[in-house]
Amino acid sequence: MTTFFLILISAVILICVWLNNISSRIGVPTLLAFIVLGILFANNGIIPLDFEDRELARETCTVALVFIMFYGGFGTRWESARPIAGEAVLLASLGVVLTAGLTGLFCHFALGWSWIESMLMGSVISSTDAASVFSILRSKKLGLRNNTAPLLEMESGSNDPCSYMLTAIFLSAADMQGQGMSGWGLVWMTTAQIAFGALGGFGIARLAGIALERFRIKGAGFDSLFILAVAIASYAVPDLVGGNGYLSAYIVGIILGNREFSNKKALVGFFDGVTGLMQVIIFFMLGLLVRPEMLHRAILPALAIFVFLLLAARPLAVGAILTPLRRYSFRQQCLISFAGLRGAASIVFAIMATSGAYSPHNDIFGIVFCIVLLSISLQGSLIPFVSRKLRMTDSGEDVMKTFNDFADDSQLQFTVVEIGPKSSWKGKTVRELGLPRGLLLALVLRNGVRIAPKGLTVLLEGDRVIIVSRAFEDSSVCFRESVLLPGNELIGKRLNECRKSGVIILIRRNDRDIIPSGDTLLKEDDRLVIFTGD
Repeated sequence: MTTFFLILISAVILICVWLNNISSRIGVPTLLAFIVLGILFANNGIIPLDFEDRELARETCTVALVFIMFYGGFGTRWESARPIAGEAVLLASLGVVLTAGLTGLFCHFALGWSWIESMLMGSVISSTDAASVFSILRSKKLGLRNNTAPLLEMESGSNDPCSYMLTAIFLSAADMQGQGMSGWGLVWMTTAQIAFGALGGFGIARLAGIALERFRIKGAGFDSLFILAVAIASYAVPDLVGGNGYLSAYIVGIILGNREFSNKKALVGFFDGVTGLMQVIIFFMLGLLVRPEMLHRAILPALAIFVFLLLAARPLAVGAILTPLRRYSFRQQCLISFAGLRGAASIVFAIMATSGAYSPHNDIFGIVFCIVLLSISLQGSLIPFVSRKLRMTDSGEDVMKTFNDFADDSQLQFTVVEIGPKSSWKGKTVRELGLPRGLLLALVLRNGVRIAPKGLTVLLEGDRVIIVSRAFEDSSVCFRESVLLPGNELIGKRLNECRKSGVIILIRRNDRDIIPSGDTLLKEDDRLVIFTGD
């Protein structure tokens, strides 16, 4: 039985990887495919899995959301987010409260729900999903004007704690309704959530920073385990004393993500993969829990709430916060409003609302499922189109600058050029070289002296010139090395006589770099740098 489940898990992950490639081409968020995959494996699916344990689902999704929240902060570049931090915090707090309140009013007056259940529904669905938005922006390389991308990233990454706090408050109110609700109890819960969550986040981030500075972590992979442990503690410790663990996890993530420490590049890739796996788990589990034959009762109220969120609640909340600032045009506010997709957090909070002692009269879980489905499929697919129609796209903006892995993945490349007696650069000024755009002459080393070059600096024989450029990035292109060991058939042949896959662009021989021509003779122990492509 264990072997069967391991094979099944492997198959699901492989299918998810394949679906990710397909969805990135057509611009539909990958998470939609994971929901469908979960439905196909559910009770009446291709490989029926009898999964009804919502308490287990709640615990599993809670853990998954911790890593999503942590990486939401860890992957945010503070340099890009600083100019819009104030607006993002307002949208992630007051904006969430306004969205939840307006949606709650709609559910009460338009759908006839009770006050508690209406506000609980508004709270569950009030946060936006960064993963869904940026899976589209990344796949389409959609640059947006006027710091819109950083604003969406920081808001979406940080508004889940407020939504969680509202959900917890109204769940507590529902549980206490029959026993006489204490107003002071709710005030204390709200205060403790914010205070202990924020203090815990800053405290844990400080301790982790001191540990990274004073202790060198030995052993490959153990630095990843250290940060993994910090991420778990950032939620668990504040939650133990009644604080908002998600708020703490986000704060710890954004502080550590913007520190400089060794092996950070590998950690960014590691947590990117972990977060992707957590999102797969949440959306796949949603597909397992949902019963398509029971959704006919949820589709109409879900459609009504979705339309109200899209056309009224979200636009009013965004407008109420950004209009007084006078920095954001109507077109930009429309795009920010439209890009507020619902996703993983709403699912987790819906499971939380339906797995405890409180039994809602309406199918909150089924309604949230339909709203998320509509949001990431219809609304999400239209984001590129709406961005262009609102004239908010900018080909000069790089959406990847919004993320912390931009700096790690876009490293600079340094090259040394020696000015020999026959060099065409000998005796010329830097200005006369005519270096192409993107190539910078950074430093001149002359007889042990470092010279910061200017346009009129003359290059002399014996100078060593340091040139800097951005590292080449293209997933369809590959550079590889091949060493000509004794017995290799290429030894003794000239380059134009070789029939080899790819183009030999460099030969490293006895600590010398040779730019080859067709007549270059290949020798034993030559190290060939070969350019290949798809």
